[in-house]
Amino acid sequence: MLEGVLKQIAMKIVNVFWLALSGIGAYIASAQAVTEPVDYVDPNIGGIGQLLSATIPYVQYPHGMARLYPITTPGINDRYLADKIYGFPAGPAVLMASTGNIGTTDAAYASDFDHDFETTTPYYYEADLQSWRVKAELTVTPEAAYYRFTFPATPHAHLSLSLDHRAELEVLNDKIVLGSQRIDGPIAKTMGVGGETRQYFYAEFSRPLPGSQTWQDGRLSQEKERSGDHVGFVADTSTVAGETIEVKVGISYISVEQARRNVEREIPDWDFNRTKAKARVTWNSALSAIRITGGTERQRTIFYTALYRSLGRMTDITEDGRYFSGYDNAVHDAQGHDFYIDDGLWDTFRSMHPLQLLLDPRQQEDMIRSYIRMYEQSGWMPSFPSVAGEQAVMIGHHAAILIADTFAKGYRDFNVEEAYQAIRKNATEATLLPWSRGPLTPIDKIYFDKGFFPALDPGEQETVPQVTGERRQAVSVTLENGYDDWAIAQLAKALGKQEDAAYFTRLAHNYRNLFNPVIGFMAPKDAAGNWVEPFDQKLGGGQGGRDYFTEVDSWLYTFNVQYDVAGLIDLMGGRDAFNDKLDQLFIEQYGTSKYKFLSQFPDATGLIGLYAQGNEPSFHIPYLYDFSGQPWKTQKHVRQLMDVWYGDGPLGIPGDDDGGETSSWYVLSATGFYPVCPGSPVYEIGSPIFEKTAIRLGNGKEFTILADHVSARNKYIQSAQLNGKPLDKPWFSQSDIADGGTLVLQMGEHPNFGWGSSPQDAPPSMSSEVIEADAVQ
Repeated sequence: MLEGVLKQIAMKIVNVFWLALSGIGAYIASAQAVTEPVDYVDPNIGGIGQLLSATIPYVQYPHGMARLYPITTPGINDRYLADKIYGFPAGPAVLMASTGNIGTTDAAYASDFDHDFETTTPYYYEADLQSWRVKAELTVTPEAAYYRFTFPATPHAHLSLSLDHRAELEVLNDKIVLGSQRIDGPIAKTMGVGGETRQYFYAEFSRPLPGSQTWQDGRLSQEKERSGDHVGFVADTSTVAGETIEVKVGISYISVEQARRNVEREIPDWDFNRTKAKARVTWNSALSAIRITGGTERQRTIFYTALYRSLGRMTDITEDGRYFSGYDNAVHDAQGHDFYIDDGLWDTFRSMHPLQLLLDPRQQEDMIRSYIRMYEQSGWMPSFPSVAGEQAVMIGHHAAILIADTFAKGYRDFNVEEAYQAIRKNATEATLLPWSRGPLTPIDKIYFDKGFFPALDPGEQETVPQVTGERRQAVSVTLENGYDDWAIAQLAKALGKQEDAAYFTRLAHNYRNLFNPVIGFMAPKDAAGNWVEPFDQKLGGGQGGRDYFTEVDSWLYTFNVQYDVAGLIDLMGGRDAFNDKLDQLFIEQYGTSKYKFLSQFPDATGLIGLYAQGNEPSFHIPYLYDFSGQPWKTQKHVRQLMDVWYGDGPLGIPGDDDGGETSSWYVLSATGFYPVCPGSPVYEIGSPIFEKTAIRLGNGKEFTILADHVSARNKYIQSAQLNGKPLDKPWFSQSDIADGGTLVLQMGEHPNFGWGSSPQDAPPSMSSEVIEADAVQ
């Protein structure tokens, strides 16, 4: 009997032991199942464009040089709807796996694919190449690509590499292929820069592929070297079912030898899974700079996908402490600071650079150093830098705003004096013409002498040869260069350059010269200073409004005086008139059918009334109510825009993402604030969607936004505290959060009409600062 009792006791002990182990196992399993920030990212969001460009599902490191993605059917702009994969990037080459017959074009190796058999993340991509029964996988390092192809049993398994433009290709042996391709400089001649930019690659296979051939212009041969256009390589081998062949590809803008060093340094062995895991950890760390609590699964997916897209550019092209510059076509020592290219400041100065500045100010300082180096190498400060040099794109010299913003927020570890001289030179000696680079033209001088950039009268023929097909965009040119002038004036004041400060402040007031009080809108003037008539503030200016505006109309550009909202309110007749016009913007209709309006303004997607969330000149406008005494309307409209125009599917971007700029608007707005005027160290408050947002600042401190009782309906701020003190204004400064801090917002479902509504609560503007300075005197 005792033996039986002992057995029962022993059995109970064993059961308890196994229950404990099961609990530990369940805990481990649940820990492993925790969704990390990187797990929310869906790179296919935005894969169908509203009207123009769709997003690309990049696999890359944050700011990485290697960008991988499936190269889909040419001519299909909406990449998510493409039916075939033609290959994958291998630096300048296109890499593809296939079976069957050998071809001599990318089309010959194209394969059907299905998104239901696809995995898309920031660090790894997988797809079934259905036509060939091959599984394609890829992962990435900063300067190299790693591919793994799993083949069926076949006597004819192929790996091919192709190049198109002034290419060079060499089969070094049965495991290594290398080469390069020319990248044409967009405006090298205009900027006074000659020479050639090339991208190089060094590809190594995991096993020998002895049966290889090369081709040129459709003709196969056994030649080991090819040069010219339309050249390629193809290996023909046999595989057993489930056999994998891996390919490591180093890329470089310096040389083939440097491409080899890059891949050997970053992928020293054949371990695909380890490389993939490292890329995942890197992305998760970068995305964890902003930790969110609350919100819906959909909102978290949109948020972290938007943050992923906000961290793609600029691109670090530093290789072993050196970099190639397309601004003088030479290789330089990086001198301990990374060199960045691939930017579009007309887009990114608004919210992407300010977001990145919050998260990694030292990296932003390196970006400014890069701009200064480009200025040293070319003689001009660029706005749209690429690896091949400056691109003549858009309007304005917005490096001035980028530099002024970084400086104003306290980050100054770069040559401030040289940066100032560079932006001053652009502002006084470079043409203001859209999509153009070069010295001043006769019509540029009207901006300085008369205070506006001149438009043509209806029917007047263009006589200035430097004007491109993008036309004059005269009102937008005046407004945006006025913003640049204001930014230069701020830096001049800080550097004690009082004469310059006064001069550029005067130019910053040029916007007042184009406000027509009779119609209440910004409007064009001809060279003589007369209003251009007739003028339709909604449909005037031809395609894209480009006679007078940049891609949109006067309804939007009238509100593009970010640096002097107080002055604009005064021009419009005070707060009530300003709010009435701002209210009307969000309900104003098209003046024609919607399809005709969008055919004239294809960039103006994401419409609510005539407000267009799909294009950058709109982005700050919902926050202008913070200046005019009705911040609750900012809260309402920002929430509406996030809910309506951002989604978690292929149609989830309201317009062109422009390298992450449109996404960065969402990231900042979802956290609850936005910088209306980069260059001023101020953030305007909107309406957060998460209960808690913790932002890891560059100095390791944390800025936390707590939104108590927040929900879909509880979008309105009832009261606020900043760092433990009541906050009665709808904005805060960089100094309030530079060493970390906490913003607590009490949220409710009804507007608090009193919070942040008095004139004294408004964020600073150029005019209000002048008034305050006069009062002190």
